[in-house]
Amino acid sequence: MTDTLMVGVSGIRGIVGKDLTPENVARYAAAFGVWAIDGKRETRKGKRRSRAVVLGRDARTSGPMFAHAAIAGLVSVGCDVIDIGLTTTPTAQLAALHHRAAGGIILTASHNPIEWNALKFIGPDGIFLDTDAGARVQVLASDGSLPRADYGKLGQVTPDNSSIPRHVAQVLRLPAVAIARLRRRRFRVALDTVRGSGGAVMPELLTRLGCRVTGINLAADGRFPRPPEPLPEHLAALGALVRRAKADVGIAVDPDVDRLALVDERGRPIGEDYTLAFAVRAVLGVGRSDARTVGRRRPRGPVVCNLSTSLVVEDAARDCGAEVIRVPVGEVHVARAMQAHRAPIGGEGNGGVMYPALHVGRDAPVAAALVLTLLARDGRPVSALVGAAPRYQIVKAKVERGTRNAEGLLEEVYAALRRRFRDAAVDTQDGLRLTWRDRWLHVRPSNTEPIIRLIAEAPSGTAAEQLVEEGRKLCAAS
Repeated sequence: MTDTLMVGVSGIRGIVGKDLTPENVARYAAAFGVWAIDGKRETRKGKRRSRAVVLGRDARTSGPMFAHAAIAGLVSVGCDVIDIGLTTTPTAQLAALHHRAAGGIILTASHNPIEWNALKFIGPDGIFLDTDAGARVQVLASDGSLPRADYGKLGQVTPDNSSIPRHVAQVLRLPAVAIARLRRRRFRVALDTVRGSGGAVMPELLTRLGCRVTGINLAADGRFPRPPEPLPEHLAALGALVRRAKADVGIAVDPDVDRLALVDERGRPIGEDYTLAFAVRAVLGVGRSDARTVGRRRPRGPVVCNLSTSLVVEDAARDCGAEVIRVPVGEVHVARAMQAHRAPIGGEGNGGVMYPALHVGRDAPVAAALVLTLLARDGRPVSALVGAAPRYQIVKAKVERGTRNAEGLLEEVYAALRRRFRDAAVDTQDGLRLTWRDRWLHVRPSNTEPIIRLIAEAPSGTAAEQLVEEGRKLCAAS
């Protein structure tokens, strides 16, 4: 791995033209293609093994170039390619399922800055690759002996221009989405898709949900006008649009549309964790206007989220009579735990909602439909829903990896933190998470950037900052 090329379980990402090049995109796509059509992997009895791989890209300007490279790599090892073009990550996951493909590749660097791009690998079950599968693809890409097809066995390329309309239609049919009520309510929604691929799906979905949409940054050209991650500090323009348009809610998505953040009716960003908390209440809870239907059947089971997810999700789950199961950061870990525990809802605190009634993947269109359903059912504005629950402040920081922790080991930092906070409950599934009744600190190496992430939550920003500062000092000394 170079300083910026990140080779991980479910793909690779790097800076375009520096170390993410068409050559290594083609090589890794070919390696994934060999894994996908490998005859030694299990298939359902009596089913002919698919040789098709779904390929999509987000709106980044390097996407078309890398799509050509990925197609060349896949075709060269005998894979047929179903090219879904400009799309979103959840749409690509659903397309892999729809076509019963051997797998899928989505070209997207998600929330990373504009100069980055990536390949993310999807298994035939629509879920990103796990550790074992990802390691196998890495070996195939690095050993220099990929089995190339001869001239008569090269793969074919077929376009599929219906993946996004199909995705929208599937969201509209979800059992927890109150279509009739939403269309009567006719919410005013302010929308910011950061000039990513959200412009190709979110306006259409919201309009079909009966919303009156006013938007900024809707062109899907990949020329991000602001940092693309939908953090509160990046949503000032959306907040101003909410106030100007007198919108009921502001919605922002990241460039590949698997994360969603909210701005309340006063134009104030409320933090990404509320997206999952609201989705939990939409699926498992009953709003004030539904008081007469408390006895009706509702999905039951645990809520699965990662270790860096806010306590607001625990509060929402507890109010709905559900327990919370926490797992390491990474969509695949949440997805596998949701399957194992048959969780009806889950996700990550970065605005990624996973609703297995459709698929076990982070999905911003699903999140938008569930959040709006909750608002329609409950009747209170966003600010009132936020104000009705205990408030917490999350502080996040990043520290560059030093030479001693370049591989993410960090044991010395973890040991020092455990000595410093002997009264905390300890979780070592993913880095180190220290937990108290109303606060926590999580220190872990990033999976997507060459940094260490420090995240703390507490009833006040000052208390959370103090926890982060303790972690920062110890990381600097490592």
